Amino acid sequence: MKEWLACAEPEEDLEAWLTTLPPDARANFLAGPYTGDDEPFGCGFDHRDRGDDLPTGAGFAARGALDLLEPGPCLAGAVGRATCDEDGHASPQAYAALGESELIGVLCAWQRLTSWAQSGQAAAAMTLVRRREAQSLQSPKLEHLAKHVDDEIAAALVMTGRSVDRLLEVSAGLARMPMVYAALEAGQIDWAKSSVFADMLVGLDEATAREVADRLIGRATGMTTGQLRAALGRAVLNADPAAADRRKREAAKDTDVQAWTEPSGNAALAGRELATADVIAVDKRLTAQAYWLREHGVAGSLGQLRAKAFIATLDGRPLDSLLPPTADATSPGQPADPDLASTAGAAGGGAAGGAAGPVSRAAGQPGETAAPGGTINLTMPLSSWAGLTETSGEVAAYGPADAQTCRDLAARMGSAARWCLTLTDGTGKAVAHACARTDRPPQGGPAVIAWAAGLRSKLQYLESGSCSHPRRSAGYHPPNVLAHLVTVRQRTCSFPGCRRPAARCDLDHTVAYHNGGITCECNLAPLCRRHHQAKQTAHWRLEQTEPGEMTWHLPHGRSYQTTGDRYPL
Repeated sequence: MKEWLACAEPEEDLEAWLTTLPPDARANFLAGPYTGDDEPFGCGFDHRDRGDDLPTGAGFAARGALDLLEPGPCLAGAVGRATCDEDGHASPQAYAALGESELIGVLCAWQRLTSWAQSGQAAAAMTLVRRREAQSLQSPKLEHLAKHVDDEIAAALVMTGRSVDRLLEVSAGLARMPMVYAALEAGQIDWAKSSVFADMLVGLDEATAREVADRLIGRATGMTTGQLRAALGRAVLNADPAAADRRKREAAKDTDVQAWTEPSGNAALAGRELATADVIAVDKRLTAQAYWLREHGVAGSLGQLRAKAFIATLDGRPLDSLLPPTADATSPGQPADPDLASTAGAAGGGAAGGAAGPVSRAAGQPGETAAPGGTINLTMPLSSWAGLTETSGEVAAYGPADAQTCRDLAARMGSAARWCLTLTDGTGKAVAHACARTDRPPQGGPAVIAWAAGLRSKLQYLESGSCSHPRRSAGYHPPNVLAHLVTVRQRTCSFPGCRRPAARCDLDHTVAYHNGGITCECNLAPLCRRHHQAKQTAHWRLEQTEPGEMTWHLPHGRSYQTTGDRYPL
């Protein structure tokens, strides 16, 4: 028998490895193309190239044995054999010969190997740190060894002190969360995600940090770093609100406005460690002012116009000083952008299983609300709004926010708002929704509970499973009520990992209207412009198997699913 995956020769090693495979993969392998002196399976072999009558399960193609293999010397050998020449150098010809699904399999394999290698580097770094710490205690002459371990590593790796500090920060975080380290070593998460765990949980005691990490590590594989940061931020706020508050107060001592030079030669100016509610309100105000400038003829992207308004305000110049000479400088009131309309919603409630639902103020979307000079999409559990619990909420395009920040934002909302109630199931999935306008929005306490109870008679239950089309519309453009319910169900773009708020997305017909697709919640979903265009590209296909259950089929032959963001419970 020839060398097996460049890391094992004896047949008993192959037999031992086979026992680790799932039964279906093992059966497929044993029935596969291996005969006599051939390799057990050719690295990079795609059975589709040999006819449909051959079994699948080997190679790097989707669900193949190598596509499932954990990182380590065997996977490294397999990738090398599939992609390198005889001298061990990357071979463009070998990469070009890979099938579509195989190429994605190799790409994912390199990612797993990178994670595995970085876990080893972290382990080596922490071993050196601990060794120096122990040596520093052995003799007065050695007491400073531990203080300069970062300099040792910087010299060895030719890295800056800041880069080494970052390596040691994350490595130390992994050392106190074994489950996160194990996931990195197994290639289930990458270094960036492990860094998010280390950063977000640093303020918790070790036991609580492990509890939070253990609860989220299984979901981290399917999350982007942005999604993971939001989930961890919410978990930290709920696990130890007092600790989170102490961390905020301590960091607020470093409140400052800082200026620095950008790599381009331009400059940056930023406020640091500011009050969350203030930042959110000012950020939305800048956006509203940017739209006002655009409406009055000032050229530039939204970001450029926000920057113009930012500098003018700090410089003491009125906003209308930025207008061209011929512009009609009326007062910058409500923004012209339809996504920033002057409406708001607040919601919360219990569903089957007693789960608490979100409270939100919304502008055309669940939980958006008009704040002075801008629009804020705020979602929080009803119990938090009423002051009964300290469960965190979230602000669209910002992330998780502690209960007090959410209450502060709610208190800033004006009366020209739409307040919404969303009931959820035990997982945070929206199951029913109702909205109402009021001249006197509830201000917390018993008034919130009474307000929510009054809305229950207006609840509309969202479709699930096999849709009965109760809100189907004959036209292309969905009525406002239908559009609103779709964005209650899916609060962000439906593409995997995309966090663009639904308020700033296209409401797309999954099956195109001109191809017979209906205007109904089972055929509508929010897609940001980028992913809307991707969906319309050749060899891309999107299915909505049931309302809100999206399956993306990509050109390389693999499929990915999304079910919409869950509400905070």
